[in-house]
Amino acid sequence: MTKAIQIHNKMVGDDYPVYIIGEIGINHNGDLEIAKKLIKEAYLAGLDAVKFQKRTPEICVPKEQQSQMRDTPWGYISYLDYRYKVEFGEQEYREIDKLCKELGITWFVSVWDEPSVDFMEQFSPACYKVPSASMTDLPLLKKIRASDRPIILSTGMSTMDQIRTAIKEIGIENLVITHTTSAYPCPPHELNLRMIETLQDEFDCPIGYSGHEVGLVPSAVAVALGACLVERHITLDRAMWGSDQAASVEPQGMEKLVKYIRVTEQSLGDGVKKVYDSEKSSLQKLRRVTSF
Repeated sequence: MTKAIQIHNKMVGDDYPVYIIGEIGINHNGDLEIAKKLIKEAYLAGLDAVKFQKRTPEICVPKEQQSQMRDTPWGYISYLDYRYKVEFGEQEYREIDKLCKELGITWFVSVWDEPSVDFMEQFSPACYKVPSASMTDLPLLKKIRASDRPIILSTGMSTMDQIRTAIKEIGIENLVITHTTSAYPCPPHELNLRMIETLQDEFDCPIGYSGHEVGLVPSAVAVALGACLVERHITLDRAMWGSDQAASVEPQGMEKLVKYIRVTEQSLGDGVKKVYDSEKSSLQKLRRVTSF
């Protein structure tokens, strides 16, 4: 049986084109115009969707970190104040929703806490993503499942037992699990792409890949290993300020990534050996002996 779910107007899973997501996240640095540029670049690159992050900062920032000071583009401010600076509200998301509808590109968010789910429901999102940091938050998982929307579950920073516990809570219906390693950027020897096959063997749902590596090759390899969904951070410039920029892909790179993924999925075939019509002229000219 084909493992697949529907996200907005596209099927995601076995026997369908790889679903490619541009993770804008907080790479907009709280600037709506940068966010709009990133949406347009994602659309031009041929991505299927863009994703943002929605937090309630006073809930998501641990108490012991809230007052810690740090240098930011807005000056030397507390970590909690910084989180508010990069958080979009209703007005910004209305603009994002409008632009994405005009372009015809799907958008959704990672929700980091329960109030963020309530906030996002006004936009009827195509799905929700559970970020790796929130995968062990069982009340949040229950809240997201109650929305009756498709779920993408990211598994960075987690053990197999934690993954099993999360999936026991939400079930595998209407679910995509994404393998990821939550280092930004992630060194190649920690990508562990064979985990895609491990997850495929254990869970009867589509398996994807959320990459934080530098470069494009591992994301194409993930597709060769069976990932039906690929997510990569997108940025206008990897030198921009922000914790995720260095692990992100610039617009030209995203165009290349889409091409690499499409070529990879076309190249995989069905595993059945055959003689193609394109080989027959070479067969006639080059094969000297046919004994069977």
